[in-house]
Amino acid sequence: MFAALMTKKEKTLLFVLAAINFTNIMDFMIMMPLGPQLMRLFQIGPQEFSIVVSSYTFSAFVSGMMSSMIIDKFDRKKSLLFMYAGFILGTFLCGMANSYYLLIAARIFTGLFGGVIGAMVLSIVGDLIPFERRGQAMGIVMSSFSVASIAGVPFGLFIATHSSFGWQAPFLFLAVFGLLIFAMVYRMLPAISAHLEDRDKKQPLLKVFANILEEPNQRKAIFLSMVMMLGHFAIIPFISPSMVANVGFSESQLQYIYLVGGLATIFTSPYIGKMSDQYGKFKIFAIFASLCALPVFAITNMPQISIYLALAVAAIFFIFVSGRMIPMQAMITASVNPKFRGSFMSINSSLQQLMAGLGSLLAGLIVVKDEVSGRLLNYQYVGYVSILMGFLAIYLASQLKNSEGKSF
Repeated sequence: MFAALMTKKEKTLLFVLAAINFTNIMDFMIMMPLGPQLMRLFQIGPQEFSIVVSSYTFSAFVSGMMSSMIIDKFDRKKSLLFMYAGFILGTFLCGMANSYYLLIAARIFTGLFGGVIGAMVLSIVGDLIPFERRGQAMGIVMSSFSVASIAGVPFGLFIATHSSFGWQAPFLFLAVFGLLIFAMVYRMLPAISAHLEDRDKKQPLLKVFANILEEPNQRKAIFLSMVMMLGHFAIIPFISPSMVANVGFSESQLQYIYLVGGLATIFTSPYIGKMSDQYGKFKIFAIFASLCALPVFAITNMPQISIYLALAVAAIFFIFVSGRMIPMQAMITASVNPKFRGSFMSINSSLQQLMAGLGSLLAGLIVVKDEVSGRLLNYQYVGYVSILMGFLAIYLASQLKNSEGKSF
């Protein structure tokens, strides 16, 4: 029914926006499975690699907080084109980096622009698509994550291991592909300036912070989001390096982790969303957040085993992670006073980037490399931290209420 209501022009614009999201997500995701190559080629350890990952997220946090003060003062199409142009340039610089420190600099530059793009895309969807068709619209745009997992990351790893450009190949591909998308956005996206009529009513950043922090329920929602991201990104950066160093994967086999995981979530995520609506969002969140402790423990304690068994564990991990994230995002969104929701989600997104960076750095401080065997040690302790954060998140979610004061 909704598909029939959506116009061809709307669908075309949404697929263009989804393509932007695809390049943005792939640019961030590809760094984790490239870890083994980067650690080998640059002769760096886990701590140095965690800095490469977190440099993007810390930069995205800073740009997200700063842009929230001025982004609503400009036409959204012009803002998106400016940010996407900077993202393309940053991605190209990543592909040209030939040293550890140049790569960090390029990741910082990319994060300044890429960290804002996702929030801008969602804002444009809200501006262009009427409420009665917005659910389908969000589904189209957010499908870019699954596409990046199923096709983008495996393809990026394939060209990274089989092309003469090596690990730089995925970034060079994204830069060229991004130029094509930039041209499509410039030509097809209309000017979006209706919000400028209310720009004088926009509150300064400090006032937005005050409105959010003075409400206990909104503070709990932010804390829940931060705790979850800290625990999640403590283990994410070292999944691929540990699979190579500890489990026995080859660098070219890492693509199967994302392929299997992405395919699994495409089938399970819609059902998890329906279960959240039918049985209660907190109940489903608590179940999957608890279950997630099992694959987290398995991944961070995994010895050298069959690749097929390891892929099965990875698929379960992807399913359970999406199982807790879907109801959690629904609860957080519903917990905020509607008149502050836009500012809240922007700030919340920036703080998520901050915690992702801190989680990566924390893992880098704990995990060490055995120079004799090449194995990564202490990864299990990172898993224990992640499991602890998961159970803390369940408690925080149990205290959360919707904007009308009702429990989930």
